[in-house]
Amino acid sequence: MFEYHGWVTVRESAGPEDGEEFVVEQARLRRLVAGIEERARQIGGHGLVDVRWINGEPFLHLGGFGNHRDPGIPAFFREVGARAPGSYGLLYVHDDEDRAHPDGFVVHRMVRGRVSEQADALLSPCVPVVEDPWTA
Repeated sequence: MFEYHGWVTVRESAGPEDGEEFVVEQARLRRLVAGIEERARQIGGHGLVDVRWINGEPFLHLGGFGNHRDPGIPAFFREVGARAPGSYGLLYVHDDEDRAHPDGFVVHRMVRGRVSEQADALLSPCVPVVEDPWTA
């Protein structure tokens, strides 16, 4: 089982966006986001991969639940950070095929486009925190 939920605020840089070059920066950001949208269509699959502009800012939302591991999801999350190095967000993944964390979520944390991973402390371990144990 492979469950994932995440979001990214997509930003070209971590710098202020109110400079004199705002129109040029917005055009560059729109081209950058168009590339992410194209990749999102390719990833698609069995879940939600949605890029949306809200109040003039681009956001990526991810969510899904598959029978087996999908390494393309965390890879896409990292790719967004590489393409848009001012981006930030979180991706929670529960992968029962992950030998290090079979009963817990792993948090992929993006800050300034760089992704790090850490074990989750809020929803893990899945049994008994979010699910009851199986009874025979």
